[in-house]
Amino acid sequence: MTSVYQAARQCLAATDPAEKVALTQHYAAAFARGQLAVPADAPPPEPIRMPGRPDRPHLVHPRALPKRGLGSVEGRAAFIHAIAHIELNAIDLAWDAVYRFRDAPAPYQADWISCAHDESRHFVLLRTRLQALGYHYGDFNAHNGLWDMCQRTAHDGLARMALVPRVLEARGLDVTPAMIDRLTALGDVQTVEVLELILREEVAHVAAGSRWYRWYCARAGIEPRSRFLQLLGEYAGPYLRGPFNAEARLRAGFEQEELDALAELEPPPRSQTV
Repeated sequence: MTSVYQAARQCLAATDPAEKVALTQHYAAAFARGQLAVPADAPPPEPIRMPGRPDRPHLVHPRALPKRGLGSVEGRAAFIHAIAHIELNAIDLAWDAVYRFRDAPAPYQADWISCAHDESRHFVLLRTRLQALGYHYGDFNAHNGLWDMCQRTAHDGLARMALVPRVLEARGLDVTPAMIDRLTALGDVQTVEVLELILREEVAHVAAGSRWYRWYCARAGIEPRSRFLQLLGEYAGPYLRGPFNAEARLRAGFEQEELDALAELEPPPRSQTV
């Protein structure tokens, strides 16, 4: 029987997005049927410098990505492409959480395999919407910020749960409602429907991060709120930008005290020269 770790490694290694999606959905269904083993004596994970990636999109520094408005078809396509790239990366982030951290109980594997499956569906929906606008995944440049954080936290499950779901993915909870409003005003109902689905399901993904972050903290005897703020200072300063979607974050396992602390940590707006 294939193990969850072998399945995760295959999905991570797939370079073609369609193959990564197909493998993810195949193994998520197999896990649901009880056909993936979770061996207690599995060897340690191997280092993964980079998961499988197609030749395109070209990966550049985030600052090298041009800013485009949503008013043009190209601008909307670039926006949808950026979200599709995030979702494809999120498949790898979920599988890496399965592959990397082998000391958590079985419900942990179930949560992140379910997340990988959700992200694969999101990617397909966005890729289909992109194609409807006359573009394909890979037509625009992208960045590698999500996987960079994955590498930086590969040594520590507690840090991974704090910083990937509860910082990077939670950022989507903050910015997506405004994007939905702008696209609604432009009459792009099809993209709005996709983003509304993603927003609903991402709440559960961030909630899984909250749940397992607190599990790691409890196991280590660490107070979770103060440790989260410490990790933010060590790793995540550039990602700390409001406004924060308090309602969605509360449903995703944040506490009001954490949200108050986030608001206090947010950098002040840059002063403008008159």
